[in-house]
Amino acid sequence: MRTICIFNYKGGVGKTTTAINLAAGISRRDKKVLLVDLDPQGNIDASLKVNAEYDLYDAAVGKLPLQQCIIHIAENFDIITSKENLVKLEHYLVKDDSSRLLLKDMLSKVNGYDYMIIDCPPSLGVLNQNALTLGQEAFVPVATDFLGYDALGKMEEIVSKINEHYGHNIRISKIIPTLFDRRNKICKNMLAKMQQDFPALMSYPIRYNSKLKEAPMSGKSIFNYAKSSAGAEDYGRLVDDVIEMEWAV
Repeated sequence: MRTICIFNYKGGVGKTTTAINLAAGISRRDKKVLLVDLDPQGNIDASLKVNAEYDLYDAAVGKLPLQQCIIHIAENFDIITSKENLVKLEHYLVKDDSSRLLLKDMLSKVNGYDYMIIDCPPSLGVLNQNALTLGQEAFVPVATDFLGYDALGKMEEIVSKINEHYGHNIRISKIIPTLFDRRNKICKNMLAKMQQDFPALMSYPIRYNSKLKEAPMSGKSIFNYAKSSAGAEDYGRLVDDVIEMEWAV
């Protein structure tokens, strides 16, 4: 199973949008996908209008088996949601070093999927330590502005420290420029700098597209909401790229 963390410690860069549409797009290519929300904001549940009765927290505290928290969304597409109660678990994990990687250990037992995609919170905390010590790859959505570009160097340092501390080997295998507006000079300049500095990791940019903002209101991925939109075209191209990378994983 290929395990991909959608990770950036900065918020507002399109992590959840990327996680949902990447997972949905891959599932449409005859691949079984499990999308896991590790963000206490619970945006996946809200964006897909799941209203889940049970979530990751319930499994983590032993209320019921993890399998019973998996929700079938569409053909080849399942999810595990989270909500704000995950903050309580985070506080517990921080205090109890022996249980720090509880979520990683629990999720590592999942099988039967071609892909697990983890939507990580915008933080450097213990929830992300669980994700990054489980994952094989980190995909980094980055807003095409100065602060987004500035964060990229720090992301490499964070991943390196996680690997060193936990004896792991996750790697950044994709940088995804988001919120790209070709009419905006700063967007074009920052995209060019990213492409210059990280040529082997860059995906095509995800253009700023109102349909991507509207889709969660309908509880749909961009492919179901507006299949002819620029957002569907861009995420479709990302899906193609990710599947083509399979031979190198």
